[in-house]
Amino acid sequence: MKMVFLLVFLLGFSPTRAWMAHFRPSSLNLTMDRGVEVQLLLENLAPSTLQQPERYSFQVESADPNVASIPKDNSSILLKLFSEETRDWSGHIHVDGVFLGQTKISVRLVDHSLSTSELPTQWSNDSQLEVKVLRPVRVIDHIFLGSIILLMSLLYINFGAALNLEVLRGLITLPTGPCIGFVMQVIAMPLLSYALGVFIFPNAPAMQLGLFFTGISPSGGASNTWSAVLGGNIHLSVLMTTVSNVAAFATMPLWILTLGQLIFDRAEIATPYSKIGTYCGALIVPLLVGVLIQKRSAKVTRVLVRLLKPISACVILFIIVFAVITNFYIFYLFSWQIVVAGMALPGLGYIFAWLAAKLLHQNSADALTIAIETGIQNTGIAIFLLTTTLPRPEADLTTVVPVSVAIMTPLPLLGIYLYKRLCLRNRNDGIAATAESERIV
Repeated sequence: MKMVFLLVFLLGFSPTRAWMAHFRPSSLNLTMDRGVEVQLLLENLAPSTLQQPERYSFQVESADPNVASIPKDNSSILLKLFSEETRDWSGHIHVDGVFLGQTKISVRLVDHSLSTSELPTQWSNDSQLEVKVLRPVRVIDHIFLGSIILLMSLLYINFGAALNLEVLRGLITLPTGPCIGFVMQVIAMPLLSYALGVFIFPNAPAMQLGLFFTGISPSGGASNTWSAVLGGNIHLSVLMTTVSNVAAFATMPLWILTLGQLIFDRAEIATPYSKIGTYCGALIVPLLVGVLIQKRSAKVTRVLVRLLKPISACVILFIIVFAVITNFYIFYLFSWQIVVAGMALPGLGYIFAWLAAKLLHQNSADALTIAIETGIQNTGIAIFLLTTTLPRPEADLTTVVPVSVAIMTPLPLLGIYLYKRLCLRNRNDGIAATAESERIV
């Protein structure tokens, strides 16, 4: 009788002991809309399990079918296919790349009677298949990357030519406004972008990285234009833009290699120290070229200074538009979290910087300028660093965040502009009506 109970116990409660799964290879890089076959070995299946083919079967599944999927006709492995002598099965599993990202393929032993399943009971490094789905490399991608490098070099040559030491000296003589902006841009925005990333993308460290790279970027060239349009202090705007972009050579690597390291660890991405240092350092060269031009040729310098604003705007616009055209998949990644992140980073930057400026007794024009300079990030630099320093598919996935920020950034400023225009129009209408009534009287 004891033997019977023991047999029942073994058959009903522990039939799956010690089975193993091995994927060969254990990691795989796929391109979108392509499929490949990998070898799967299942071994050491318990004899009691093998004797119940109606009750048990193996199921191969993807942790994220939206990234990589297993065709239905290839996802089930029946026990009748196993060798009764060796108690193992070896065959091929078809894996389809669906969309950009990373996922894991695993195999489970399903108990149809109890509606339960389990992973391999003896785990090894190849018990799961690590899958990365990438975009196919195209000629236009190389053109895009080359264009970014060329345009960023031209932009920083212009910055070097426009670098006015007399204006920078004003930072020392009248430092309050620029210092507020500098602290908000260089300290507050990186911290804000980190906090927002963790809050909005708690389970997506790659997106946290995209938002963080955007937050540590210097002020964008469009800030000068918006300051002029909205009646801000254009001199303060130019000064803050210059200081922010020059300081970025030190502050961006510093943030990436400190607070950014935490995100890299969560994303399980090796921090690309050499690439970050190389590309940040490489931007110093065109800046020095611009300074040299300023010293050698006043005529060329005047032309470059005159072209600084339009070139800045064109660079940012080109990078964003080209990034969207060449990477149209970006819109498939747009979710409510991406939209919220794109609105929250510049929006909160505007608000916090304006409040800080007003609390420190800055006038309305200066407070508005500080807010604009803080909220507008150079998303072109963020996209440049993401695409050149991160491996794929992370480089492709994270680009969506600075693109979203770039799209959302002007909206509050456009609202302020329309509000001012409406108020001015109503005031002019009121003045005209008063003048007309006085004329009639």
